[in-house]
Amino acid sequence: MKAEKWVFGFIFVFFLVVTPIYWFMSGEIAGTFVLGFSALLGGMIATYLGLTARSFDPRPEDRDAEVVEAAGPVGFFAPQSMWPFWCAITVALIFLGPALHQAWITLVGVGFGIWALSGWVLQFYRGDYKH
Repeated sequence: MKAEKWVFGFIFVFFLVVTPIYWFMSGEIAGTFVLGFSALLGGMIATYLGLTARSFDPRPEDRDAEVVEAAGPVGFFAPQSMWPFWCAITVALIFLGPALHQAWITLVGVGFGIWALSGWVLQFYRGDYKH
């Protein structure tokens, strides 16, 4: 967590320095707020990572460790799945409705989305990859 903390700390300091410079050069209020809130977001994440890193042992990346210490199973990754495709079609239908001023297309997309999202969430409860 040490490296991530420093990355977000740098983001905090960078936007903290850039925000007043942007304000004086442009005088625009919206961009100034966006840059200021970006600084706050980077500071919040850096603080969270710094506080969280104290509560558990450091990872091998956070200390001088050998490569072999980080070896082992990383986790479970889903094999090929058709459900992201159907969820993408669903999102396209949901956004197509307002674009064409047709509410029924959005409703069909929402109904289709319930099926597609349920299939994606529950894909490992049946079939070949059942747990």
